[in-house]
Amino acid sequence: MDVVMPQMGESVAEGTIVRWMKKVGDTVDRDEPLFEISTDKVDAEVPSPSAGVVAEIRAQEGETVPVNSVVAVIRGAGDTVAAAPAAAATPPPVTSVPRETAPPAETVSRSGDNLTRERSSPLVRQLAAEHHVDIARVRGTGIGGRVTKHDILAFVEQHGRSAEPSSPEPAPVVRAAGDRVEKMSVMRKRIAEHMVLSRRTSAHVHSVFEVNFSNVSGIRASRKAAYEAQGTKLTYLSFIVKAVADALQAWPVINASIEGEQVVYHKDVNVGVAVALEWGLIVPVIRNADQLDLLGLSRAIADLASKARAKQLKPEDVNGGTFTITNPGAFGALFGMPIINQPQVAILGVGVIKKRPVVINDAIAIRQIGYFGLSFDHRIIDGAVADQYLAVVRDTIESANYSS
Repeated sequence: MDVVMPQMGESVAEGTIVRWMKKVGDTVDRDEPLFEISTDKVDAEVPSPSAGVVAEIRAQEGETVPVNSVVAVIRGAGDTVAAAPAAAATPPPVTSVPRETAPPAETVSRSGDNLTRERSSPLVRQLAAEHHVDIARVRGTGIGGRVTKHDILAFVEQHGRSAEPSSPEPAPVVRAAGDRVEKMSVMRKRIAEHMVLSRRTSAHVHSVFEVNFSNVSGIRASRKAAYEAQGTKLTYLSFIVKAVADALQAWPVINASIEGEQVVYHKDVNVGVAVALEWGLIVPVIRNADQLDLLGLSRAIADLASKARAKQLKPEDVNGGTFTITNPGAFGALFGMPIINQPQVAILGVGVIKKRPVVINDAIAIRQIGYFGLSFDHRIIDGAVADQYLAVVRDTIESANYSS
């Protein structure tokens, strides 16, 4: 049986082999972790599709290969395995594929243009728009003719289509004795690329609201035992996700994305929740979050966080997010102004929730207070709209109007 590079998300065209957990000649059980990969969406352990013996390994650690490429072969336990040099069977990395251009845009039909767009991710289309490149003129080197980020950058380098002035080279780093130099991990490089691209794509604006969690704190205390009896914890984050998801139904422009000159208003409310890992950051997605109650959200949050830390996330766990929540307050931050998770148009940063003195009816009182920092894309979201949305989220939390 062939073992292929899985597609960890609809816009993911390639993956990098981080490490092999088995070597040629090792036995492996069905669903036993076989190798670990890193993509621009997730780090994950890939299970073996069948039981048997590892007969071939065709992609080495550190190698980036297209999705659906054969990276290993599993044979039945009784078959004879002759280990062959892995390098001979190793497919060339995606970055080594020659790139060429298609005919000029005027010779490409509208149906061809649509096909090209379908074979590229939103991030690639945004990169093309940023460099003023007609994506229909770029021949994709990815699987099925998919246009990749590398294709766009190669086209720009060859044709000089970028309208932006070149940035000055940064000054070289002065290394001192005892400095430790390490290569960026695949995940860290992907994060860096996405964050820089997001800053250059979206017109980031920020708004911060103070939120009183005192009523929510009382609900948590009264329901703590009941939730724990059902195997989960009722955290502040469950209330926040519920309030955010319900408000997205009322403000669809916050639950949208931009494709060129078009705004896509998403029907589903899929809330991503950033999870900090020792080796980076990942954003698993709670699908149809607006349809879950507090108990369902609590279970979903705990399950996805556990799977992320164990590298057990599946493609559907990281795909299709329409809004993101990140929680720097878990580490004591007062509030955050996060970078938008493309191609979304807004992200909420949750600050630390703790007792603070506040003025109520001209008297000083102690309340559980937190701060919400909303980063939004000013290309389609006006400040008034962002603030009205955030006010709805705040009011929902402060009123603690949660039926279950």
